Amino acid sequence: MTQPDVSGVQTPARPTAPDQDSPDKEPKSLLSAVGSTAAAKVLVMGLSGLLGLFTSRMIIASFGTDTYAQYGLLTSFPSLLPFADLGMAAIVINAVAGSESVRSDRYVRNAITTAMRILVVAGAVIVAVAAVITLLGWWPALLGKGLTAGGSLAAFACLAVFGLVLPLTVGPRIMVGLRKTSAQVASQSVVAPFILLCVSIAVATAAPVGSYLAVLSYLANALVAIICLVIAGRAIRPQLGQAIREVPQLRRVPSLPAFNLAWPMLVQMIALPIAMQTDRLLLSHLTTGDELAQYNLSSQLFGMVLQAIMAGGMALWPIYAKARAAKDIRSPFKPALWFLVGGLLLAGVLALVSPYLAAFVSGGQIELDFWLIFGFVAFVAMQAMKYPLGMYMTDKRGLKFQVLPILLMVPLNLGISWWLIGVVGAGGPIIGSAISVFICQVVPSFLYVRRDLRARAVEAADVA
Repeated sequence: MTQPDVSGVQTPARPTAPDQDSPDKEPKSLLSAVGSTAAAKVLVMGLSGLLGLFTSRMIIASFGTDTYAQYGLLTSFPSLLPFADLGMAAIVINAVAGSESVRSDRYVRNAITTAMRILVVAGAVIVAVAAVITLLGWWPALLGKGLTAGGSLAAFACLAVFGLVLPLTVGPRIMVGLRKTSAQVASQSVVAPFILLCVSIAVATAAPVGSYLAVLSYLANALVAIICLVIAGRAIRPQLGQAIREVPQLRRVPSLPAFNLAWPMLVQMIALPIAMQTDRLLLSHLTTGDELAQYNLSSQLFGMVLQAIMAGGMALWPIYAKARAAKDIRSPFKPALWFLVGGLLLAGVLALVSPYLAAFVSGGQIELDFWLIFGFVAFVAMQAMKYPLGMYMTDKRGLKFQVLPILLMVPLNLGISWWLIGVVGAGGPIIGSAISVFICQVVPSFLYVRRDLRARAVEAADVA
């Protein structure tokens, strides 16, 4: 039996049971999915963190703290531009995770094709905008005092690579939907060795490339995207290859109407970086000392914990998506509690050793004060508690609910961070982010999830 999909192409109806060749016949349990992903992330971040410390030490010793400050500033572009994805992560992950026949499901292929088309356009726009900003000489005004000589061309090079690689990021999304998040995380192990090798070569040859070191981060992430694309292509063969070939076939294979699910995700992706990832820009504009370098180093250290939490949280997305498709009720409250406890433990241990790590990395040139460390511990705790709740809310209704609180978080966080910089210095923005996440994400998400679980329980009882 066949049914028409939204593209008008006759496609096989989705089977009620997985195909014999399905790459993942049974959904992983929540504990095993999160545990394996977190373990992979800890191993990757342990290696990356260790190599990253040596890389940072090498940059500071060979190129100076100003170059290191710019390096941190330019490598933060992806955090400032997560909306470049245009909400396509929700389309691809939900399509793949909800399919029982991922290797033959026409909807999955159309979702991938649609995502790649949109990301090609988005990447081209990013490159074009970066070129215009560079030609007009606006980078110093946008990035502030953290930019060094030659930094404008370096900023353009970073965004050019970022835009060109953007369509390839469909690969990691497919892997998350397949519940292969641990493998996706493991692929990131190439980043730190690649950057360390390139920086070592630059130092050994005395190459005058200090302003362009941040480009290495984007090249390394391009390598990760390629690796994930290859793994994902093999896992869902022949879907990915067919989807790529259909990208230019606009008339024969129309795109999916992705706006309904993508727009709330897109709004969040635009608002969140403004609310939470502008810390370096605020410090670059509002301070004159080494506050930006202090923040960069703290962010690098605590970023290892945050990325482990994020990876574990992402592993929950396909589990909750699969549960929704099967009408199975899964509460995120217990995972949220465990994430909070784990985040506090990891951040607390790191807070105790951070002064020694900072002294080693900077050669004694950078010291981290109490408020900066406290702010990152609080921020880690809020992020950890938020992730399981947010991954539960990845359906259309949940994504739409999150829009208003996140929009309100933008002025709240900017205002608090601006004020706290004058009070506690470098720790001000991250403390402001922790407060804002609690008020505008943790509390509203908790209330929504509690109400939604009750509604689903009543619905299940009525059906029974």
